[in-house]
Amino acid sequence: MKKIVLMGRSECGKTTLTQALRGEKIQYHKTQYVNNFDVIIDTPGEYAQTKNLGHALALYSYEADVVGMLLSATESYSLYPPCCTAMCNREVIGIVTKIHDEKANVERAAKWLRLAGCKKIFYVDSKNYEGVPEILEHLKEKGDVLPWEIDESEAAG
Repeated sequence: MKKIVLMGRSECGKTTLTQALRGEKIQYHKTQYVNNFDVIIDTPGEYAQTKNLGHALALYSYEADVVGMLLSATESYSLYPPCCTAMCNREVIGIVTKIHDEKANVERAAKWLRLAGCKKIFYVDSKNYEGVPEILEHLKEKGDVLPWEIDESEAAG
């Protein structure tokens, strides 16, 4: 699997998406520090929101194959400036979260991610695992087998 670093504002859904990607039970957990799992790097929102901490995101992007820029569909503004992905020498994907929230404006969030430079956009409701298989499929490398692709007879022995 390609390794992905998730970045975005506080409460945009990075940790919830991390739990969904790992197949864990979804429960709220405030990320206080960088969590570096096997193929996922979950970063605190303050890193994206604070000028003096932003350099840490650049450093963690070098440890990943893919940068995932998250933007909640409920946001009233975008944290990402236009064409900011041009500074990254990794693939950058956009991930619109909270797509079923009553305050969601999914198209606006996707437009802002495209403006930032994301060519590929995923739409996610992590609590329902919607959009999660598509991200996992995107991160899959040749020869990788995802949990739902395992033949039960192979798993048995």
